[in-house]
Amino acid sequence: MSHQSLKTVFISTFIHEVHLAKSKLESKGIRSFLIDEHLNATIGTAFIEGYKLQVDAKDFEDARTILSLYKT
Repeated sequence: MSHQSLKTVFISTFIHEVHLAKSKLESKGIRSFLIDEHLNATIGTAFIEGYKLQVDAKDFEDARTILSLYKT
């Protein structure tokens, strides 16, 4: 899978929210990738930009739909 084929489907400044979203996607068979998880410890970008959860571009719409079902 090429990095260029990944699209950001979820962003949060709270790492636990990103892990929950990742688990929800994986339970539906969608592989996801947490971007810059450890970068925050060195330069703190997640505080400003948030942690990014990405999926393959072909799974983007399905992933967005799944995550929208869990929003309150």
